Amino acid sequence: MSKITTSYTWQTTAAEVVRGIELAGKRAIVTGGASGIGVETARALAGAGADVTIAVRDTAAGNRVAEELNATGAKGSVSVGRLDLADRASVADFVAGWSGPLDILVNNAGVMANPLHRTVEGWESQFATNHLGHLNLALGLHDALAAAGTARIVAVSSAAHLRGGVDFDDINFDRREYDPWVAYSQSKTANVLFAVEATRRWAAEGITANALNPGGIMTNLQRHQSEEQLTAMEARRVQSNVEWKTPEQGAATSVFVATSWLLDGVGGRYFDDANEAELAAPPKPGGVAAYALDPVDAERLWDVSIGMIRS
Repeated sequence: MSKITTSYTWQTTAAEVVRGIELAGKRAIVTGGASGIGVETARALAGAGADVTIAVRDTAAGNRVAEELNATGAKGSVSVGRLDLADRASVADFVAGWSGPLDILVNNAGVMANPLHRTVEGWESQFATNHLGHLNLALGLHDALAAAGTARIVAVSSAAHLRGGVDFDDINFDRREYDPWVAYSQSKTANVLFAVEATRRWAAEGITANALNPGGIMTNLQRHQSEEQLTAMEARRVQSNVEWKTPEQGAATSVFVATSWLLDGVGGRYFDDANEAELAAPPKPGGVAAYALDPVDAERLWDVSIGMIRS
């Protein structure tokens, strides 16, 4: 199984990745498409001809983005659907409103390192939003994805997954002390494991899923961080000699995973800067943790998650 490599770098933009790719007749959903890299993901896909639905909690913000993108002369159209990933009824309503095939599902929306909050079911909110909501959405859209014949699911993870895996004994922090970054890391590892198991289960139906790290981008994802935390984050960035990406650069790997011919029939992998990542080897930075690609944990997480969603 050869590793996928390209000439793209951290500076590559979504527009550069999609240049020359024709998506006319394709249909895509981008969750969280009203802000940050979601906007640029939708812009690139629509610019290449796809009809894009941005699935958002705030439809007023979504409509403003859709109007702006449609006014730029994109070859595809951009529309808006309401979706609250932490609300099972909202996911069900969104799925019920979808008809016809779906070629690309970009699971982009998320929350990061917020104070402890639980859904009505008692689920920790980061796990509920970042993982369970997207799994529930994919399950609901399974038939639409299968109908497309060669559908792709894009799971936006993070380098934060390297901080730790899924604690199957206490996913919702019922017994251990809540740490917002541990919770975020768990949810981002879950994104990668989802891609592994979704591909195993659905590849025969023409559905593949891959995960990715968009890189460091300053967006409203950091809205729960204090000034002190943001200062510390900036200090770590400087110490690591890592540059912040623009939203256009941050969307590049999502768009690469969604559109590149190099990924035809390829799934269950993790990408960084539009290249397949190496296995993490600390203290060397970056890469993908072996536990995030573990097929046993991927199957276990799927089964546990289904039990939670359907309880």
